[in-house]
Amino acid sequence: MNVQMGDDSGKQPRHRNLTPLRMMRGIFCLIVLVLSAFMVLVYFGFWTATGLRIVSVHYSRVGTSFFFGCWLALWPFWFEKINKTKVVMSGDSVPPAKRVLVIANHRTEVDWMYLWDLALRKGCVGSIRYILKSSLMKLPVFGWVFHIMEFIPVERRWEADALKLRQILCTYKDPEDPLWLVVFPEGTDFTEQKCIRSKKYASENGLPILNNVLLPKRKGFYACLEELRGSLDAVYDITIGYKHHCPSFLDNAFGVDPAEVHMHVRCIAIADIPESENEAASWLMDTFCDKDKLLSDFHSQGHFPREGIESELSTVKCLANFIFVLTSTALCTYLTLFSSIWFKIYVSSVCAYLTTATYFNFRPSPIVSL
Repeated sequence: MNVQMGDDSGKQPRHRNLTPLRMMRGIFCLIVLVLSAFMVLVYFGFWTATGLRIVSVHYSRVGTSFFFGCWLALWPFWFEKINKTKVVMSGDSVPPAKRVLVIANHRTEVDWMYLWDLALRKGCVGSIRYILKSSLMKLPVFGWVFHIMEFIPVERRWEADALKLRQILCTYKDPEDPLWLVVFPEGTDFTEQKCIRSKKYASENGLPILNNVLLPKRKGFYACLEELRGSLDAVYDITIGYKHHCPSFLDNAFGVDPAEVHMHVRCIAIADIPESENEAASWLMDTFCDKDKLLSDFHSQGHFPREGIESELSTVKCLANFIFVLTSTALCTYLTLFSSIWFKIYVSSVCAYLTTATYFNFRPSPIVSL
């Protein structure tokens, strides 16, 4: 079976046609997700990330993880239950580790969203953090979410990012704080043009020629490993493949593609990763060579080895969470629009604070401790 991975030419037919009903459903879901994100931010996230943080960074992160975990769980519900995208896990059985470093290939702009499907199954979806482009912090509403959840913005230039990255990583060292830190070592999403440049660089510098992934960048990965090694439970190496197209965000939104998302997971003990930078870089390169071979086999066989390590999401739990978030969003929307003017003043003040705090990357420090 030949599986096409993200045919950019557009010659292959989409998995589903974009019908008016599918478009209306997608627009409705997007409205619900944006509105619920805003209300969770203003009425819950603000207090866990500011008021509670003044007392305890740990409890602030636990509270923030709970509320945004409920919101993030809407996305797998949307992908798997509403859009009927099949998510297939394979590889090692994933233990419910509390603190892990996740490395993954970056095939398209929505890879990071599908990692929520795995994290939700492990009860850790609210603990997931990403290293992401700093420009994404400017997105309306979602930029505030990224700030409250303590995602790490980078310029993708090591000279500009090195000191800031290590300073932020130092705040992640508490072994009591749940953490799934996701790193995409390729540094950008895969395209054919980027692959050509990557192979040219590899050929000129005596590096492996990779056809399905880009050459990984070692410095960001090694900084995460070095700063957090003493507090991590494991490293999860995840390889993502799609049938039959690599989806864009709008493909996801309208349920057009993909038909299936496949994730192959390797659970790696921290002790198995070398401590020196050069040896860790060699280990990372070998890991991406393995990914390249896995993806080649996926193209030809249509699946990764050892499928079926995770069960399907519980529809009942997904619906219960959806009802909880939707009810909370409706109540908060009513208070904002139709209740006392003091709620409008409160919402405006919180928005002003979040805009300023996100722009200056500001978070309050504890003044007392529990």
